[in-house]
Amino acid sequence: MRAAALVLGLVLLAGCGGAARSEALPHVGFVVKRTGGSFAQEMTSGFHEGVGRVGAVSATVTGPPGQDGHEEVELFRDVTMAAKGGIAVATSEPALMTPSIGEAPARHVSVIGVDTRLTASSGVGLHIGNGNYELGEKLADELMRRLPPDATGTVVVGSTAPGLAGVDDRADGIRGRFAEKLPGVVVLGPFDTQRDDEANRDARRRLVSANPDALAFEGTGDCDGVSPAALKTEKSARWLVGGFGVDPGTLRAVRDGAMVATISPEHYLEGAVAGWLLARHAKGGEVLPQGWIETPGLTVTTANLGTVLHRQESGKARGEFFQPQIDSFAEDPASWVRPLEQAR
Repeated sequence: MRAAALVLGLVLLAGCGGAARSEALPHVGFVVKRTGGSFAQEMTSGFHEGVGRVGAVSATVTGPPGQDGHEEVELFRDVTMAAKGGIAVATSEPALMTPSIGEAPARHVSVIGVDTRLTASSGVGLHIGNGNYELGEKLADELMRRLPPDATGTVVVGSTAPGLAGVDDRADGIRGRFAEKLPGVVVLGPFDTQRDDEANRDARRRLVSANPDALAFEGTGDCDGVSPAALKTEKSARWLVGGFGVDPGTLRAVRDGAMVATISPEHYLEGAVAGWLLARHAKGGEVLPQGWIETPGLTVTTANLGTVLHRQESGKARGEFFQPQIDSFAEDPASWVRPLEQAR
């Protein structure tokens, strides 16, 4: 049900002599994939933070609780009727969303892409997200630091969304870095490791059984490192594990030594940048930039785990952690913009 898919509608009011009616405020929206995922919750919190910095703008975040591209489309269409100030989209199905996104300009609704690149045919000229190829390289670097310079063998890469732009870029970054630095290591995959937790565990168990002598197992999607980390502990194995995300299970695996590193895509920052830009556009008519706003990722190891654990304790802590980066963006947005065709 669509009502169950609604994550949060936050109204920010400003003015003297009593609260203004929310209907009088400019309204912006955000359609996210899988509201039950920690990445979506991070983006949602960041989006509200960004909108709140502008003030006097109401905002709604919505999305299906599980993987459902068709529901994303329906919810996007609903939001375009209310969020006339503009809509951010973080979709799991860019091609499926393209026709509906293409209809938004006729309704005078601006659209920006977040995290997952939208298709060129969507006509959307602004993307906010990581340099995912470079994030794949960062994860490979952490693994290679723990391997001898003449290492040979295999590294097995999984993907919860094979074929999805961004996720595939991470796998390409891992493969490219190993080819450059440790050519004796063969990178296998990315293999489909499924989005559902139980299916992911089964897929990972099969990969471990098929590659018992692998040097490492890596995931390219949020939460995809937890299963191989659990299997490593279960089997007292020596292979390395790396992944993406800052969900509690992943951070525990880093703390316990079952994962050598996780790369945080910093989804909170993506959401905050999107919220700030849309709120300014909706409230004051500020023109949205065109191109790729590259938001940096963060390598998380035991060296900085304490800081990350603290920031993840509350929304207040996350806001304080990301404030310098959000301030830097707000002071000079143009310096963050790169050509859209460079996004990968």
